[in-house]
Amino acid sequence: MRIFAGMKSGLLLFCFFLSNVLSAQNVLKGRVLSAGKPLSYATIGIANLKKTCLSNEEGVFVLSNLPTGKFLLHVSIIGFEQVKIWVVIAPQNSDLTIEMKPLNAMLNEVSISGTLSEVSRSASPVPVEIYGQQFFKKNPSNGLFESLQMINGVQPTINCNVCNTGDIHINGLDGPYTLVLIDGMPIVSALSTVYGLSGIPNSMIEKVEVIKGPAASLYGSEAVGGIINVITKSAISAPRVSVDFMGSSYLEKNLDLGLSFHKNKWHSFLSANYFSYNNRVDLNQDNFTDVTIQNRVSLFAKVQYKRIAQLTTQLAARYYYEDRFGGEMNWDKSYRGGDSIYGESISTNRCELLAMHPFLLAKQSFRLQVSFNLHKQNSAYGTQSFIANQLTSFNQLLYDKKIGARQKVLLGATLRYTAYNDNTAANRQKNDYQKTLIPGVFAQDEIQINASQTLLIGARLDHYFVHGFIFAPRVNYKLNFGSNQTLRVSAGNGFRVVNIFTEDHAALTGAREVVVANNIKPEESWNINVQYSSWVNRKRGFLEWDATLFYTWFSNKIIPNYDKDPNKIYYENTNESATSRGITFNVDADFTFPLTVNAGITLLDVFTLTKDSVGNHVKSKQVHAPGFSGTFQLGYAWKQIGLCIDYTGQVYGPMRLPILTNDFRPAYSPWYALHNTQISKKFSGGFEIYGGIKNMFNFLPQNPIMRWWDPFDKTAGDIASNPNGYTFDPSYNYAPMYGRRFFIGLRYTFK
Repeated sequence: MRIFAGMKSGLLLFCFFLSNVLSAQNVLKGRVLSAGKPLSYATIGIANLKKTCLSNEEGVFVLSNLPTGKFLLHVSIIGFEQVKIWVVIAPQNSDLTIEMKPLNAMLNEVSISGTLSEVSRSASPVPVEIYGQQFFKKNPSNGLFESLQMINGVQPTINCNVCNTGDIHINGLDGPYTLVLIDGMPIVSALSTVYGLSGIPNSMIEKVEVIKGPAASLYGSEAVGGIINVITKSAISAPRVSVDFMGSSYLEKNLDLGLSFHKNKWHSFLSANYFSYNNRVDLNQDNFTDVTIQNRVSLFAKVQYKRIAQLTTQLAARYYYEDRFGGEMNWDKSYRGGDSIYGESISTNRCELLAMHPFLLAKQSFRLQVSFNLHKQNSAYGTQSFIANQLTSFNQLLYDKKIGARQKVLLGATLRYTAYNDNTAANRQKNDYQKTLIPGVFAQDEIQINASQTLLIGARLDHYFVHGFIFAPRVNYKLNFGSNQTLRVSAGNGFRVVNIFTEDHAALTGAREVVVANNIKPEESWNINVQYSSWVNRKRGFLEWDATLFYTWFSNKIIPNYDKDPNKIYYENTNESATSRGITFNVDADFTFPLTVNAGITLLDVFTLTKDSVGNHVKSKQVHAPGFSGTFQLGYAWKQIGLCIDYTGQVYGPMRLPILTNDFRPAYSPWYALHNTQISKKFSGGFEIYGGIKNMFNFLPQNPIMRWWDPFDKTAGDIASNPNGYTFDPSYNYAPMYGRRFFIGLRYTFK
């Protein structure tokens, strides 16, 4: 019996040993795919077993010598969302198929600007660039205007060295050709494009969507060059508390506050921004402030009511106040409007209201969007006074309809109302508002031809009292090459109606009468864009890049004619045509070691063709349109200790500048670059400190103001002292007047 028992124990021990040996021979096989295409160099591992491997060129992986049991499998690859799944290891395992979703460079970021419907950026037939908060935090600023200089092909341009007002150029086209939206509604337009852009603080911004090229078929006039859509923070997902305070060696102070509240289906978000700069700096010793003195306040509130899935009603309101001054160093408000000491003083009050209500009617999906804004401005440019009021209302009704599985139709009707009044000689009835009512309709049909091809066709019809009906069509085509290459082709017609009283008000403060030709036609443009984009994944990282060729041709240019009658200014169409053409290239890289790179270049040729007195064509380069420009960002992060270093900058080639007759200043700017660096450190509890240097190498433009010692031109007519007939001119600008400045800030976020 003892012998039998010993044999039985030995047999059990042998079986247990054999079982372990056999179980250790289990093999787990599988493939890693994205959109059905293999992903190489993905890391597959089981942490508990300390087993890892890489997928090969076909996406295949093999994990060997695994025990029987249930384990958590980790799959990761740069540029994609990490996958965690439970797997059962057994001798009869079948092959696994693991699908990865793109993550890097916001390939899956939802966009609304291109089609007025929510669609992922990678699936959109319209090329849309999306920039989130983390992008702009790499070079923190006090508002949207300065932040946009980080985007390739987008150039915030200062038009006046005294008051520091500016506009935004896309692919070299002047500011009036760019439409700025807030939550998809064109409430930053006309008068507010000159003085309202700096008043959009980062505290209210969730992300910024950029479309380069005409979007008139959806958004109407002013969208010829492109659009910038500012998406405000969602009350549903915004942090409970956010604070961001930044100060600089220029004695700038910027404070952003954010609060969110939630109760049942109600969600609210409150944001406040205060910016103050009262330090008069004159580095170039011309007795004028280099940077305007500014005090501004922006208050923003949003309420969202989430009724059911996909149906969220929202209401938002904003108040903006700014008081700015630029001029001679010894100016104060007692000299406002006088001719002894020169100053430009602008006071702005602005109210905005936005609402969006989606609803179902007879089981059909509708969206109603309404916006209202009131803009009041009280300005004095030396002795010239400019007081203006503008009221704008925009109403839009959208209807979405899916037809089958591959077609989506969007129909829309809009009504824009504008009332404008100012105190210039052009506005002869000073107490009367000039009222404009513009109704419009548009349609869009998006067809998914097959799994790799999408066609979008759209058109818009607007009616203007002066111009009659204006038709603007467009077509977009997208072709996917496998899972990582995309070709997009866009073509369309755009138009622009010149708003004389807000774009050229400085010329209207004189005694001349403004005459608008009865048969004036809107400026018209035809555009084609071809974009190729691709991403690749390698063992050491992820790379996404795109290249875009663009060509835009403008006709019916509208310019002011000062020579026809010395007592009048005629606005009429001329025989001029203009062209904007070029190429942009962007690259975004994320490596397995903690380095990220984002860079882009734009090669640009923007010019106007005119006829001289004998009928020959004369080519004239566009002012403030550099032939070469580029942006770059490099980030190195030590996530274990929460430390990050960012190095950012912009490079500009020569650009044509506005000069006077016989001007001694160069007609073209030099090559120059602006370099910035930042170090940030995150702590537990939601705290973060950051600091750095802007304009590290202290680049400043030369001779920005002509005859700064005689701003009222009191001695300009003296031939002996002024033989060239120069006059006071502050418009010669090609770079910010900020010198090197240090900054430091503190952020706190409680989610």
